[in-house]
Amino acid sequence: MKWTQLISATRLGQEGKTYSDHQEARSQFQRDYDRLIFSSPFRRLQDKTQVFPLPGSVFVHNRLTHSLEVASVGRSLGNMIAQRLIDNDEIEMHSPASEMGSIISAACLAHDLGNPPFGHSGEDAISEYFISGEGTQYENQMTDREWMDLCHFEGNANAFRLLSHQFSGRRSGGYALTYSTLASIVKYPFESIHIGGKKYGFFQSEIELYQKVASHLGLIKLADDPLRYCRHPLVYLVEAADDICYQIMDVEDAHKLGILSTAETKELYLAFFDEKDDASWIKSIMNNLDVVTDRNEQISYLRASVIGKLVNVCVDIFWTNREKIMAGTFEKSLFHYLEGTVEEAMEQVKRVSFKKIYEAPTVVQIEVAGFKILGTLLHEFATAVMNPERTYSKRMISMIPEQFRTTDESTYVRLRSVVDMVSGMTDLYALDLYRKIKGISVPSI
Repeated sequence: MKWTQLISATRLGQEGKTYSDHQEARSQFQRDYDRLIFSSPFRRLQDKTQVFPLPGSVFVHNRLTHSLEVASVGRSLGNMIAQRLIDNDEIEMHSPASEMGSIISAACLAHDLGNPPFGHSGEDAISEYFISGEGTQYENQMTDREWMDLCHFEGNANAFRLLSHQFSGRRSGGYALTYSTLASIVKYPFESIHIGGKKYGFFQSEIELYQKVASHLGLIKLADDPLRYCRHPLVYLVEAADDICYQIMDVEDAHKLGILSTAETKELYLAFFDEKDDASWIKSIMNNLDVVTDRNEQISYLRASVIGKLVNVCVDIFWTNREKIMAGTFEKSLFHYLEGTVEEAMEQVKRVSFKKIYEAPTVVQIEVAGFKILGTLLHEFATAVMNPERTYSKRMISMIPEQFRTTDESTYVRLRSVVDMVSGMTDLYALDLYRKIKGISVPSI
């Protein structure tokens, strides 16, 4: 693969349009970022759980704040790699490829757009409805590949669909993002029936769209059936930005909520620095901790230091393996190749997170509630779209936004539209709609 082809400002659905960035205040990739910032799906992330239930008196991360932080880290990763490539004469300064930071930051903004309400359990709740819930009745009404899309719902594939699919009443190309930004969000560039794991990057409904993007950018096709491509190289940096922010920020949230003590949190963060190799860094950290006495500010400073360390490490890993990455033979994530002190510290963070954070009562309770709420909404709306002639169904269908309505007779398309609607809901909207449908609450008369 070549950077000159991998970085393209061509927009999905607007392939015949030409641009002259030198006359504009923003490049096409910066426009992608702005287009996402102002989009409704991005705004809705503020009311979607990241890990902990949405805030009461203590504000913790939601999907929106997480995405903004990931975009910030992603921009740094992209700019640092671009500068190394420029210094090594592998790309030209001021060329489209030099804008990797802008592309990655836009992709980072979009990486969680396809995730449903109620945190990580939302994907499982949707899948379970079709695997063992009322949705099993529809299996024999679609192809095996279509069925796999529904019974193994994948937020990553849903993000690509949300951004690229032409929903009812909308324009061709979805949000008309550049090909490079779209390709950079697809962590698993293969279809759902791919053997080797649950995660995948595009639904059956978007296969042709992804093939179009992949062909234009010169992504290497690894298999025809099931369809599989190698990753766009920038995906590794988007994924690294997410990995860096994900559990590192969860530790800080756990400290704010009192799940982890200040001493425990400091120990977890300081473990990322080697006494020999990072001696000057450690000295600087300790000097700052002597000046800053506020406990939350101390933790914030340590968290920032850890993120800085991980950014440098991930840039080095990418740079060392860039030939394999460009050849499409690099496997796993950049985090998989962490070594020494950083690897040990990250493993300890994972152990503590799963023991004390992800199994915390409030986290489990929101996941259980999510299963019940999403399962009910899916059942009610699926029954309605599959039986539109019924009086009750007509009432339910009237509650479906226009963009998710379809006259298609295909079972897959009808159920896909229901999943689109439910997965796009915020936590509070899903809860409110659940209560109204179940008769627990009614509008004021």
